[in-house]
Amino acid sequence: MYYGGQSAAAAVEAVYRAESRRVLATLIRLLGDFDRAEEALHDAFAAALQQWPREGVPGNPRAWLVSAGRFKAIDALRRRARFDASLRLLAEQLEGEADKTELDEVEDDRLRLIFTCCHPALPADARVALTLRAVCDLTTEEIARAFLAAPATIAQRIVRAKARIRDAHISYRVPEREELPARLDSVLRVIYLVFNEGYSASAGPALTRADLSAEAIRLGRLLLELLPDAEVMGLLALMLLHDARRAARTDAAGDLVRLEEQDRSVWDRRQIDEGLQLVRRALTSPAPGAYALQAAIVAVHAEVESAEQTDWAQIVRLYDVLLGLSPSPVVELNRAVAVAMRDGPAAGLELVDELLARGDLHDYHLSHAARADLLRRLGRITEAREAYRAALQLVRLEPERRFLQRRLEELE
Repeated sequence: MYYGGQSAAAAVEAVYRAESRRVLATLIRLLGDFDRAEEALHDAFAAALQQWPREGVPGNPRAWLVSAGRFKAIDALRRRARFDASLRLLAEQLEGEADKTELDEVEDDRLRLIFTCCHPALPADARVALTLRAVCDLTTEEIARAFLAAPATIAQRIVRAKARIRDAHISYRVPEREELPARLDSVLRVIYLVFNEGYSASAGPALTRADLSAEAIRLGRLLLELLPDAEVMGLLALMLLHDARRAARTDAAGDLVRLEEQDRSVWDRRQIDEGLQLVRRALTSPAPGAYALQAAIVAVHAEVESAEQTDWAQIVRLYDVLLGLSPSPVVELNRAVAVAMRDGPAAGLELVDELLARGDLHDYHLSHAARADLLRRLGRITEAREAYRAALQLVRLEPERRFLQRRLEELE
């Protein structure tokens, strides 16, 4: 089918939105270098803008772009070969290899790209930045805004990550079965870190970044589509169930609304239903993992119509299992809050005080905020004020700071 110039340009833009990450993933496989593949991607779409208005949009735009990008890269290598003889050899090698662009191969390329960006040999912050850039197509400026960093800092992380992949000869592949558990865990951690930064930002004026959480959910869906693992189901369920409450987490002024005070009628029931189905599938696997258990805890909240109906005994039991599987002070803190809801604030306070006495979570504002709330409920007002002040010294997110300040002012 042939298009006029304007329609063809619109088609190029639509194909870019739908296919550019797939094309980039395949070009990275074919060319063996992130920067070379990104340059080839740019050249391929530039060629499309020139040729498609005259010749029409090809029947398989993705294959056309991969082929165009590959040959543009070979031409570029040949032009530079007069300065570097090794580039001539590389160009000849690339030209001699088969151009594999079958659908299954391309889908595998997307999975390879995720595992490469999240390789455990890369620093954690570099994994996140490279994943958002290469897989999600966020700009350096968008990533910098999301993590309250300078664009130059994010750019350096991405450059260093690419150099590390190149210099360490990190394989662009899906790990073998025996390697998969450790490597998959790294991928899931990166995706959940991206989600959490969008769902509950670590600092700044806004509580949430919907676009960042949406990118993490999109990655989770992609990973589940390509790798139907129980822990992938658990992570996607966890993100969907959390994100379903987004509209109720803040009021019109942008202030924090506690879970028990949220208007549950505005929760996204479609996302909740999808999340609950995934939780059930994940929990019926032979050995449910930490993400599946966390999703099951969130599901207990999502299944009831009011906070008063929450089955806190079941939540405590789930935390017990989670602690046995993946012990951490944060999980202990969350379990302590659940125990307080089941057995009363004194029981929860004892557990929180034990945590703080060990030195765990001393610099974590939520541990002091939880302690302050339990002291408030026990009527120990002077101690509650001190705990709220300790939390305020540590909090970095403005809506949380305002919430804690209001609580403190109520007691004063």
